[in-house]
Amino acid sequence: MKRIGIALLWIIFVILITGCNQKPKIGFLMDSLNNERWKKDKELFVQKVEELGGTAIVEIANTDPEKQILQAQEMIDQDIDVLVVVPVDLQKAAEIVKLAHRNYVPVISYDRLIKDCNLDYYISTDNIHVGELQANYLTKISPQGKYALISGPKSDYNAYLLHLGWMNILQPLIDKGDIEIVVDEFSNFWLPDEAFRIMNAYLKTSDQVDAIICGNDALASGVIIALKDAHKEGTVLLAGQDANIQAVRNIVAGNQTITIYKPIEALAFAAANAAMKIADGEAPSNMNITVNNGKRLVPAILLEASVVNRQNIKMTVISEGFMGESEVFN
Repeated sequence: MKRIGIALLWIIFVILITGCNQKPKIGFLMDSLNNERWKKDKELFVQKVEELGGTAIVEIANTDPEKQILQAQEMIDQDIDVLVVVPVDLQKAAEIVKLAHRNYVPVISYDRLIKDCNLDYYISTDNIHVGELQANYLTKISPQGKYALISGPKSDYNAYLLHLGWMNILQPLIDKGDIEIVVDEFSNFWLPDEAFRIMNAYLKTSDQVDAIICGNDALASGVIIALKDAHKEGTVLLAGQDANIQAVRNIVAGNQTITIYKPIEALAFAAANAAMKIADGEAPSNMNITVNNGKRLVPAILLEASVVNRQNIKMTVISEGFMGESEVFN
């Protein structure tokens, strides 16, 4: 009998030790890896989670919101402690939050805000400010003229925030009659073909455009193709976002005016750090602002972005190790 008691105590001890040594599991649901910046986010996030003693489980939805919901359920079934989501669709992803909460899993919305749900946390850049940076830079060069605006898809709340930032700068100039908006469209996807389609359709009717602001660098690259077909490359001001390697090369070549460099390393590290703290039962630090997602005021971290132009490439994306000098100039 005594031996049975000792054996039971040993089993309980082993279970407790195993439980204590179990690494926190952090789920990371991503939209796609079509844009090179998302590959960096994925790599940096996984690296930081592992450095902090956790395990990151990553799934890519390939722009399919229903698939992302299924992936969320699969992760929850694997007993993840925290779920970090780059939502494919700002509304449909609310189902992911509800699903996670039914299983007592907190959710962090990464880079893109999930709307109309009891979202736990939001970590992103200040996307309204990003739009303001783009518009402010171009209007300083060209305070008068015809402007084209090409936003991302309406399924991504960032597209609305960027557009709001643009209009914060442009509207006073529009009201004065200095600027005319000749194109103002949301694309279906964050892809070059979308921007090419929109800009090409306009250029077939008119060659009058002085500046173009795009929601990201992928859209800007599609615009460059349309401008080349119209023999206008390098003659129109063009702003993008994400600091993709090709965008920086386009800036060097004179076909793109600026891009916006988001602090992706800081963003990924902030999300990984917050997720690990939550998994350990702590409140994440630096949540010093709230963002209204239509349902509640969500505790948030909003990081600042910066402009990359031809003059400061070496002082920004290269000096910070985001890309190598040989990658840009060769």
